[in-house]
Amino acid sequence: MPLSPSSSAQAARETVAGRLHDLRKEAGLTIVELASRCGWHYSKTSRIENALTGPSAKDIRRWCAAVQAEDQAQDLIAQSLHAESMYREWRHQVRSGLKHLQDGLVQFYRETERFRVYSSTVVPGLLQTEGYAAAVLTIAARFHDRATDDIAGAARARMDRSRVIHEPGHRFAFLLEESVLRYQIGDADAMAAQLGHLLTAGALPAVSLGVIPMGAPERTQWPEESFHIYDDQLASVELVSASVNVTQPSEIALYSKTFDRLRSMAVYGAEARALILKAIEALH
Repeated sequence: MPLSPSSSAQAARETVAGRLHDLRKEAGLTIVELASRCGWHYSKTSRIENALTGPSAKDIRRWCAAVQAEDQAQDLIAQSLHAESMYREWRHQVRSGLKHLQDGLVQFYRETERFRVYSSTVVPGLLQTEGYAAAVLTIAARFHDRATDDIAGAARARMDRSRVIHEPGHRFAFLLEESVLRYQIGDADAMAAQLGHLLTAGALPAVSLGVIPMGAPERTQWPEESFHIYDDQLASVELVSASVNVTQPSEIALYSKTFDRLRSMAVYGAEARALILKAIEALH
């Protein structure tokens, strides 16, 4: 069971604190000696190690220099700066309305060159039709006890955002578990239209669409939570309780490795289209 957003943020702070503590111990320094090398009072060292005070980027650089571990500073800085924002509760995101949430992503998408998207649950937003998007957003709004009166506007906003697929300067790699093709979201007509759209979108020059067959022999990676990787700057993961933004380079590298392992099991081209056509036939 995932931690609550507030607990997860605290856990992230404690992870940074624990790594700094370990670096000090490995260097054989006491709290007072570390403080002396960093040029601050020893109580500050104690507060940082106990996750009572969040260290600044400058603090982390001084700490790493004092223990001769400068090569670890950048990862620690990235993790520390984003500890508070790693977990953002959905209820805060949708407070301004679902359409506002969709609109807010447009500029970010336009600035991203390489998209890598894996989904084990639903068709990714960038590939959704308006009817399918409306069904997805309705489920989300009802689950979070939000009004559904802006669903149509939110679905149209998602379509506007999806136009980035047709704009130059972007590349898209989508991976879907075959089960995504079988989960009926919305009515049969909406689902059929969505699957038909996948056939069209998968043929676009900038789009690579892979499907991991349910009968793939001896999987090398189990199905994961759905995630997006934007360039090599951000990995976004959606949990039940929160949206998780990962910015630490070493963690983004793990998501990239996972994506590559999943991609190795996928089928493309005619084989992927055949799986989509079978899913369409199953609707009738």
